[in-house]
Amino acid sequence: MVLRRRKGSRLGKRTSLKALPDLLLDWYGEHARELPWRVLPAARAEGVRPDPYAVWLCEIMMQQTTIPHGTPYYHKFLERWPSVDALAAANDEDVMSAWAGLGYYARARNLLKCAREVAQLGAFPETETELKKLPGIGPYTAGAMAAIVFDAPGAAAVDGNVERVMTRVLAVEAEWAEAKKEVAVVVQALVPDDRPGEFAEAFMDLGATVCMPRNPACGRCPVSKLCRARKAGEQERYPIKAKKTPLPVRKGVVFVAERDGAVLLERRPDKGLLGGMLGLPTSDWVVGGPSEALPPCVGDWQSIGGVRHVFTHFALELDVRVASVTDSLDGHWVKADAVDGLPSVFKKAFVLWHKQS
Repeated sequence: MVLRRRKGSRLGKRTSLKALPDLLLDWYGEHARELPWRVLPAARAEGVRPDPYAVWLCEIMMQQTTIPHGTPYYHKFLERWPSVDALAAANDEDVMSAWAGLGYYARARNLLKCAREVAQLGAFPETETELKKLPGIGPYTAGAMAAIVFDAPGAAAVDGNVERVMTRVLAVEAEWAEAKKEVAVVVQALVPDDRPGEFAEAFMDLGATVCMPRNPACGRCPVSKLCRARKAGEQERYPIKAKKTPLPVRKGVVFVAERDGAVLLERRPDKGLLGGMLGLPTSDWVVGGPSEALPPCVGDWQSIGGVRHVFTHFALELDVRVASVTDSLDGHWVKADAVDGLPSVFKKAFVLWHKQS
């Protein structure tokens, strides 16, 4: 395969990648990671197929976290809800609580919506086009499922690992946001008709274990002879990323109200950040801090310090205020030793209080 530079492209004059699929698949046959949701090459050769539910669950969970962090959540979900039908029938609050700690909570809401639609359909669709119609499934997840689960011809799973590998192989001079478009076209053209699923998983493994962001292990890379960045000795220069701008800082107050050994929690609105999650009462989160921070009940409120949490688009600094109260306010009063499943930002505040109580 010879990829010629199209007008406006920054791929270089000419790059031959004909050998890449075979090199990558041969390497994967020996070095495939054993993952709970994966069917290894030997088993695939015997006709064993991946479980669509398991692959979908892991793909949604691992989008914004690492495999070591996400795998325990995967096992807990699968133990509690072993099928898409079981998840579809689950209580929303139970699923949101089980998701706490994985972040990006809109994914948990979409997880439930998707499970319920699939349960109505009777099975997961087998094409990228139909998969993308489901809640929470975008181009990457649709491509990954179509390739890994259904071996759909031409289906490509282009995640950050794949993008990093190919920007180095091709020495793409465009910034990463633009390079993604170039890479997606190239990768799709490379997908072998007979083994799209293993090709997708091999690419992911290569980026995760060999062509890493820092200190890539080029001596172990099966496609190093094709890599233009390696030839130039500039592996870590790629992908070229835009300079980061400092995140805006929002400030607020979080309240820990304690009554008879129990802590007051509140359900956040379904829409918005941390939507539908149980958390500690807070003020608004605004740049410069809120004009006023009204506590949820009467008490002798004292500040015990602050916590900081970084979201995708802003950093949050919260003043933690605590009080022992006698107010008969109704709400979610939970015994302190039974508090579990808080989003990370509230967990930090709770832990700060708990250490001092």
